[in-house]
Amino acid sequence: MSNERVIEVENLVKIYRLGNVSIPALRGINFNVSKGEFLVVMGPSGSGKTTLLNLLGAIDKPTSGRIFIDGRDITTLGEGELTKLRRHKIGFIFQFYNLIPALTALENVELPMLTAGVPRKNASKRAFQLLETVGLAERVGHLPDELSGGEQQRVAIARALANRPSVILADEPTGDLDTKTGMEVVQNLYDTSKKENATVIVVTHDPMITERADRIVQLRDGQIIGEKRLKEPI
Repeated sequence: MSNERVIEVENLVKIYRLGNVSIPALRGINFNVSKGEFLVVMGPSGSGKTTLLNLLGAIDKPTSGRIFIDGRDITTLGEGELTKLRRHKIGFIFQFYNLIPALTALENVELPMLTAGVPRKNASKRAFQLLETVGLAERVGHLPDELSGGEQQRVAIARALANRPSVILADEPTGDLDTKTGMEVVQNLYDTSKKENATVIVVTHDPMITERADRIVQLRDGQIIGEKRLKEPI
């Protein structure tokens, strides 16, 4: 981890409108994330965690405020540029894995690289290396329904890292796992992201994940109410 900033968030506001009713989800968020940092965002349901993740991942747009990724203001980008950003700069890990059932573990990890134009031979080699890194070298030919929940989540971690993104965004990655499996997945995510020098932001209810965090941000009612650094940037 370094002091180089990968993400900068300035006065981020998100308001959802239902008819004549305005529902503020984020109320002026400001924070920065360093290269290689493992940041955990915690808060109760309705605190704005998933909204924040969706904005950082360019899945949704803010009502106001700015988000910089690698120095580029993504709030000014058109849909074509946002698609490229999501493909090359951001990796996603979801609670329910989102693997394609008809594809093997290897093929699921290959897919984002093939979509980005990587030759199949190179994609296959990197996919195998990533699956080996997360301890699944023996399971590369298995379909998702032939894998345990923990194994599927490790495939999802490998897939998220496939295109060497600057940023990994994880939404409740242990929410569907038992405690022991969840611990193994968190350790895998931590170790693999550090090896790849990727910045990780995890939103979660799960205090277990904080054991690997470099920094914890507490969110409530759409505002940051506290922050704790556990490890100093190098």
